Amino acid sequence: MPSPTVNLDVLRTLHRIHKQLTDLKDRRDRGPRQILAGEAGIKQREGEVNKLREELKTVRKNIDQKQLQLKSNEQKIKDLDTKLNQAASNREYQILKDQIAADKMANSVLEDETIEMMDQADAFQPKISAAEAILKTTQEKVVASRKLFESQAASIHNDIVRLEAELLQCEAELPEAIRETYLRMARQRGEDALAEVIDGACGGCCQQVPVNVQSNIRLLKPSFCRTCGRLLYVAEEK
Repeated sequence: MPSPTVNLDVLRTLHRIHKQLTDLKDRRDRGPRQILAGEAGIKQREGEVNKLREELKTVRKNIDQKQLQLKSNEQKIKDLDTKLNQAASNREYQILKDQIAADKMANSVLEDETIEMMDQADAFQPKISAAEAILKTTQEKVVASRKLFESQAASIHNDIVRLEAELLQCEAELPEAIRETYLRMARQRGEDALAEVIDGACGGCCQQVPVNVQSNIRLLKPSFCRTCGRLLYVAEEK
C-alpha cells in the first residue's frame, strides 16, 4: 500500500488560517483585558485624587482649629490686660504681665504655624488639579478603548467564524493516517501544530531536520518534527 501524500497548498493554508485565528482571538481577548486594566487605572487615579482631597481637608481643618485657638488666646490676652490695669499689688501686676507675654509668644508661634499650613493648603491645589487631569485622561482612554472594541467585536467574531469553517474544510483534506494526530496537536497548540522547513531547519523549534525527513517532505509525505512534533511542510520560496 503506497504511503499517503499531503497537499502542500493545504498545509500552507492550514498554517495561514491558524495564524490568522491566533491574531483574531488575541485581538478579541485583548480588548476586554485592556478595558479591565483601564478601569483599574481609573480606580487608582480616583484613589489618588480622593487622598489628596482628604489631606487638603485635614490641613484646612487644622487651620480652622489654630485660628480658633488664636482668637481664644487674643480674648484671653484682652482679659489679662483688663486685670493688669486693675492689679492690686506689684506682685499681681508682674504675674499678669508675665502671663500676657507668654500668651503673646504662644500666639506668635500659632500664627507662624497657621501661615505654614496655609502655604501647604495652597500647594495642594496644583497637585489635585494635576491628579484630576490624569484621571480625566485615563477615563477618556478607557472610553475610547471600549468604543474601539465594541466597533470591532462583530467583525472579529464574523472573521473567526468564517476562518474556523475554512479550517474544517482544509482539515478534511488531510490524509486519514495523520488527521487525528494533527487534530490533537491543533486543539492543544493552534498554529504551533505546523511549521515550515527553512534552510533545513524546523521553523518552530529551529532544530535541524534530518536529511531523510527533508526528502520525505519534498515528496509530500506527511512528516513531523522529531524535536517539537510539528507537522512540517516546505517553505514557500520568496
